[in-house]
Amino acid sequence: MQAKATVIGAGLAGCEAAWQLAERGVAVTLCEMKPEKRSPAHHSDDFAELVCSNSLRSGDLSNAAGLLKEELRRLGGLIIRCADATQTPAGGALAVDREAFSRMVTEEVRRHPNITVAHGEVTEIPAEGAVVVASGPLTSDALFAHIHKLVGGDFLHFYDAAAPIVTFESIDMENAYFAARYGKGTPDYINCPMDRAQFDVFWEALTTAEEAPVHGFEDAKVFEGCMPVEVMGRRGHDTLLFGSLKPVGLPDPRTGRDPYAVLQLRRDNAQGTLYNLVGCQTHLKFGEQKRVFSMIPALKDAEFVRYGVMHRNTFLDSPRLLGHNFELRADPRIRFAGQVTGVEGYIESDASGFLAGLAAACALSGRPAPDFPDTTAIGALGRYVSNGTVTKFQPMNINFGILAPLGYRVKGKKEKNMAIAERALAVIDSLKGEI
Repeated sequence: MQAKATVIGAGLAGCEAAWQLAERGVAVTLCEMKPEKRSPAHHSDDFAELVCSNSLRSGDLSNAAGLLKEELRRLGGLIIRCADATQTPAGGALAVDREAFSRMVTEEVRRHPNITVAHGEVTEIPAEGAVVVASGPLTSDALFAHIHKLVGGDFLHFYDAAAPIVTFESIDMENAYFAARYGKGTPDYINCPMDRAQFDVFWEALTTAEEAPVHGFEDAKVFEGCMPVEVMGRRGHDTLLFGSLKPVGLPDPRTGRDPYAVLQLRRDNAQGTLYNLVGCQTHLKFGEQKRVFSMIPALKDAEFVRYGVMHRNTFLDSPRLLGHNFELRADPRIRFAGQVTGVEGYIESDASGFLAGLAAACALSGRPAPDFPDTTAIGALGRYVSNGTVTKFQPMNINFGILAPLGYRVKGKKEKNMAIAERALAVIDSLKGEI
């Protein structure tokens, strides 16, 4: 008799979990509430919708995000395969055409013979059978209440924000230029320079602009990796000059010198008709966004096709609840995956879905799951969210700090990171036969 499993949520984590289960002969029911119901962040009916950015971050193996992506490639991940196939130019980063990416994931999932898609809101976790809950950081109220009752205690939360998108044809290229920072990689970013006087006017407007109401909003609860630009700006006049508006390594070809400040725009689709305001996640009112960002000379006539939005993200107190394969300790037939577990970032959500789906498939077949150690990025991520010694749990991107140290000295940060990456990939290659 064919083993069966339910996956709740068709985001990156849910699609990956469903795929890994299905590839191992399990009959999967993938439950997705779209199009019948949407969260505030949803815009498309496709699966694996990218909301905050179209970038999956660095592809360099000396970067932990690059290592995690390479591990998933070697392990046969669905999401990374679709990302590679829909890649758009972004220097050393892996960025995708978000619509083509989501469409490809949706098509791959729907055509798999072992996956059945069930549309409609899920309000309770099934009482029997293997389940992977990948309901995302905007879990619906009814399911949220059921999970809360199931696990007891308190959920945690933080606030997440997305950046505006403008059309390429509306950017004033006489006041902008293509370049890669320090000349590394291909010049895929549009750079919008400001002098001191222009930045001062922009900063004053940004930090005093009217925000959209967000119930319960507190600056202290904003996740650092996706902080609204106005919140960052309020930390000090020069704060943005060391962050998203950092001009170093981006000389203006008109002067040959680095400008006072630079806003970078990243291509948002393969055609290059849309560009994302990098680092400008915001929850200002829409009219205020147009007013403030149009103060940047290159954007004075910009056409905004999407304004920034902000929403409350919810995640579990995972170190108290989950094992390193994302199983609920109190009921191991239930696993969680994605941002609801406290992993932060697209590729991290994908990795959690991979582990949860693989481990669930192994449990259904009566075999132990491969044990990814903390010398690998994927293993370290699972062990971080399940580490009971973590007293104040916060969302975490993959980073070399949570991987096991080498045990010997290597001179140079990049060289050390490359040594860690080579060790990790050797472990991954040795485990491929088990999966």
